[in-house]
Amino acid sequence: MSPSFLKSLVAAVLLLVGPATSWAAPRGAPVCEPVDAGGSTREFPAEAQRALDAIVRAELSQGPVAGMSVGVTRGEQRWVCAYGQRDLARRLPATPRTTYRMASVTKSFTAVAVLQLVEQGKLSLDADIRTVVPSWPEKQWPVTVHDLLGHLSGVPTYDGLASSNNVKAVSTQEAIAMFADKPLAFEPRTRYLYSTWGFNLLGAAVEAASGQSYRDYLREHVFQPAGMEHADLDVTSTRDEHQAAGYRVVGGVLKPSRFLDVSSRFGGGGTRATVGDMLGFGRAVLANTLVSRDTMGRMQASMATADGRLTDYGMGFATYPLRGHYLVAHAGGQPETTTLLVMFPAEDTVIALATNVEGEAKRLRRLSIRLMEQVLEDGVTRRDAHLADGVDAVVYEGLGRIASYGLAYHQWATRGPGTLPPDEDLPGAFARVSDLLDRKSIAKDSRAALERIKGAHDPRMGSVFIRVGAHMARTLEKAHGAERLRTYPAEGPLSFFSDYLAACDAQGLPDTERFGGPLREDLLRFVSSWKRAEVPALRRQRLDEMKDPERHWPALREAAARAPEVRPDYSDELLRVAEGHALRKQTAARLRWLEFAVEVQPRSVDARVALAQALLAAKRDGDALPHLREALATPQGALSLAPYGLLKRVGEAESPQVGLGLLRAGVALHPDSPELWEALAKREGAQGHKAQAKAALRQARRAREVAPVPSTSASRAGAERSASGPVPDDHGLVRPRQQ
Repeated sequence: MSPSFLKSLVAAVLLLVGPATSWAAPRGAPVCEPVDAGGSTREFPAEAQRALDAIVRAELSQGPVAGMSVGVTRGEQRWVCAYGQRDLARRLPATPRTTYRMASVTKSFTAVAVLQLVEQGKLSLDADIRTVVPSWPEKQWPVTVHDLLGHLSGVPTYDGLASSNNVKAVSTQEAIAMFADKPLAFEPRTRYLYSTWGFNLLGAAVEAASGQSYRDYLREHVFQPAGMEHADLDVTSTRDEHQAAGYRVVGGVLKPSRFLDVSSRFGGGGTRATVGDMLGFGRAVLANTLVSRDTMGRMQASMATADGRLTDYGMGFATYPLRGHYLVAHAGGQPETTTLLVMFPAEDTVIALATNVEGEAKRLRRLSIRLMEQVLEDGVTRRDAHLADGVDAVVYEGLGRIASYGLAYHQWATRGPGTLPPDEDLPGAFARVSDLLDRKSIAKDSRAALERIKGAHDPRMGSVFIRVGAHMARTLEKAHGAERLRTYPAEGPLSFFSDYLAACDAQGLPDTERFGGPLREDLLRFVSSWKRAEVPALRRQRLDEMKDPERHWPALREAAARAPEVRPDYSDELLRVAEGHALRKQTAARLRWLEFAVEVQPRSVDARVALAQALLAAKRDGDALPHLREALATPQGALSLAPYGLLKRVGEAESPQVGLGLLRAGVALHPDSPELWEALAKREGAQGHKAQAKAALRQARRAREVAPVPSTSASRAGAERSASGPVPDDHGLVRPRQQ
């Protein structure tokens, strides 16, 4: 028995036998990285540091936490702090030197390695992967390196515990052999399927093309030039005292993670690093240190399926607009860890987060947005809009998407390495946008109209939202300057559109670059209502980050009464307060906050669904269905609560009881869905309800007889696009509404 195997075995035992720990927010001062006054970096101003610290502490006060390291850079400014403990059993603090498993952030390292070899002529993006990795058997269709980089290859993802829970070290060939006999899930480029196995093939390609081991190549050509001093493959036997022990949340308490040897996913999730290392990689990406500017621009551009749908994933990076910022990111999650690396090329900003608690993707996503607001948006709390009328809601969705895509792509193309779609037939693009936002057309079928609007940035629809929005951004920059342009992400789409309409008049732009009277009227009405509803005390504060948020209930009720049509949506914050009560097992308080959320935001799908789930958890199933029906009646709910969206919510339910309740409600809402009936049958059977399971199977067979064959239809694509769950596997990058 080899020494390395014994070390791995001991590590596995230590992970499995540690004590369970009740959660509590970290106390005391964080351990922060000193900034060398004579070096190339400098501190954020003291006020900004206090604000960043307060944001992290507020997030960590909600729910289980062991240790977390946080890093932010903007230009030369840098802030790195660690909170809590890297090892609870030994009471060792998390520090900036703490290393964490990177999980799927590894995919970005692998992608950079592949593109370096492409630039050197040692690999071709168009090469059939079998010509580079011949041990991978022939499949139904050829798969290229390019397909694999964008998860368009059809290489499957994990299909069960046996394929994803490896406990022994394996070689590159053994890692490939784990999935070598599995067929492709679909013809390449026809669909998107996130696949860690696909990146294992790319890791093998790096070895074949470079003549080095994957580990040696990364250390020499990626980690070293990026200044990633502590980054390495997570070989268990080489861990030192700075490696974080991993935990999972079970029944509200932290327990040691189950052991996983990540050599089985080496190219897609097999590295470890510090948050400082993550920042180093991010800075190297933004500075084009690792590959050329042209190559990095191609890596940051979203790929598209053969029928012209953007996937929001480039070559090794998730990439898309976020509230007017062009975001380039990757998230990761596996036993022992959750990670998130976010880069904003146009703003020269990097945010890096790592925790030793698994399953924390939503928390890191939420925290990254709050840090972004502080660093890029002057600390202003940006809120979505609550609209009482369904047609208004669809129109506003369109305004938000035009502003977000336009600002983001313009900034990425002028201040980053990006490019814009061809600016052909701009008058035709404006005419198409006007048609999409036409109230009469929307009123005929609001769900179909919302689907069209959610896809209007895609190449198959001429990328009209990107082209029109970028033209608006160029016009506003010319009229008001770059500094004013940077304020729109915090102010929102109403400010962006109002200023553009004024610029049209001031500059005498042709009618073909303007919007018609009805849209102008909508905009003026939205702006007037929004101003009446604003609560000044909450402009820079979130309800879920306050000690006594309930004192603002009267102000929110008054705002709702003053502006019933359009007003700021506080449902996200209200739901977060309710989540805190749920974690503390305070059922009555949880329900009271959710009922208040529905009272002041009655059209909020998230508020209605959250209340329904809380009612199911309280065994009040009969009270839950009406709220789901109300949510389904909205255009947004018609998409996100379609059968596929509901199934994703079932998978994320807080308990089997709530999941079962959602499925029972789901078949009441969609009695013709065989997928929901089949899922209900399985869930009833798992609960020991044999009669109910048989009845559900009979209903599934009846529904299957009349239902169309499942396909990647527009309706399914719409449901998948609008669902709030993470991308399959351990990607974990959860997207909010696109505004």
